[in-house]
Amino acid sequence: MSSHEAVTDGAPTDTSDKRRWIALAIVMTAAFMDLVDATIVNIAIPSIERDLGASFGAIQWITAGYALAFAAGLITGGRLGDIYGRKRLFLLGTAGFTLASALCGFAANPEMLVASRLLQGAAAAMMVPQVLSIIHVTFPAHERGKVFGMFGAIIGLGAVSGPLLGALLTQWNIAGLEWRPIFLINLPVGIAGLILGRKFISESKAPKALRLDIVGMLLVTAALLMLIYPLTRGRELDWPLWGHLMMAGSLLVFAAFVVYEKYKTKKDGSPLVELSLFRVKSFAAGIAVQLTFGVVLGIFFLVWTLYMQIGLGWSPLKAGLTGVPFSIAVSVAAGLSVQKLVPRFGRKVLQAGALTMIAGVLLYLIEAGRYGTGIEPWQMTLPLVVMGLGMGLIVAPLTDAVLSEVPREHAGSASGLINTTGQMGNALGLGLVSVVFFGVIDDRNLEQAPAGTAAAFTDAFQNSLGWAAGVLAAIFLVMFALPAKPKQHLEGGDDEGDETPGSVEKEPALTH
Repeated sequence: MSSHEAVTDGAPTDTSDKRRWIALAIVMTAAFMDLVDATIVNIAIPSIERDLGASFGAIQWITAGYALAFAAGLITGGRLGDIYGRKRLFLLGTAGFTLASALCGFAANPEMLVASRLLQGAAAAMMVPQVLSIIHVTFPAHERGKVFGMFGAIIGLGAVSGPLLGALLTQWNIAGLEWRPIFLINLPVGIAGLILGRKFISESKAPKALRLDIVGMLLVTAALLMLIYPLTRGRELDWPLWGHLMMAGSLLVFAAFVVYEKYKTKKDGSPLVELSLFRVKSFAAGIAVQLTFGVVLGIFFLVWTLYMQIGLGWSPLKAGLTGVPFSIAVSVAAGLSVQKLVPRFGRKVLQAGALTMIAGVLLYLIEAGRYGTGIEPWQMTLPLVVMGLGMGLIVAPLTDAVLSEVPREHAGSASGLINTTGQMGNALGLGLVSVVFFGVIDDRNLEQAPAGTAAAFTDAFQNSLGWAAGVLAAIFLVMFALPAKPKQHLEGGDDEGDETPGSVEKEPALTH
């Protein structure tokens, strides 16, 4: 198959073309780069704060800005690939991501870094949705199981290696650049991906012409900004009236978005979000789980880093190594849940994951209180492993459970919406850090008693864990609306060979 030949989703795949494996390596590397970049930053946050003099509000935006831009552009990025070509959008997104990484690496002040992170998130939103689509078109049905297994392993590797790589690059302080190599490392990878991708990836488009929903995209982006911007800035500005009005106004903009999407569906059948999906109870419940789970992850990973590095004064490497047992536990539980547990126990596996994660969070809260500022990494290992096992039981089978009752013709749209919702929750969680973490630190008046920093950060960390446990309890209850067993398991998995175009039920969701 010529690299310049445009194909549609229904076109046959040339299995004699060995170059498809090079194309797979290219898109997997891009996916790995994105996943690492989403997790690598947290561990370097204290170094960035010291070097650039960034405020806590700016720190939140360095992380939340990426998640927000990624969430806002994810569905539109997928739609653009369907219309104009997945290869074209993948290369454009990769180029933008590489350029934004360079701007992040050379940022002279916090404002430039925040702006560059927003650009990086927007570029990732163009690049990432094309990955699964390119794999789907490039490989025949009988090879996809093996390919998606490899893809799942890459996702797991990205989650494990991101924090550790960030810790090493920051700790080594290469050429005196401190935190900057965590972004600059993307440059050679991105340039190689552009050169090889242009040669080896085949172009493909959707078989049915679709239209862009620019108004829908603008409305949902405005609503998200109106909700998250006051949350991140409110604490520093003493919660002004305009902040409360903006957050209230965001609900009206979300309502306007829903009304417009209904109009767009009737007008040309190309809405940004397929609202009919929410009439499927399991999908609506799954989206609620994905959103609130994203909030938990957004809160936990940022406050965890700040607690270890600023509160306890640990080095990036010590903090990064502390997280390794957590990452391993997630990977192990994720593999077990999909292959062994979900086919047998269905929804109960996800609910067991929520309860296990709550147990881990509460155990961590008790340990942090018991050992105080003298806590050591080995004393964190048990709660982290328990939390990791719980998280692994949720993240791997959740997409499958949410999609199990969705009509096949809407599977692609639904999958994109799941990823988008997770990123929205993540950005919202990062915004809430102002309330659940920094709010506690403010009450301690550290400017007058700086010696109490470690104790204040420990209290703030415990408060954040309490919030996380409460949200996880709500997630457990919402999970009762998920199907008892995903549809394909009820049917004995006999749809294995039913590979209609756009079917993504067996494809992993690319989440952070």
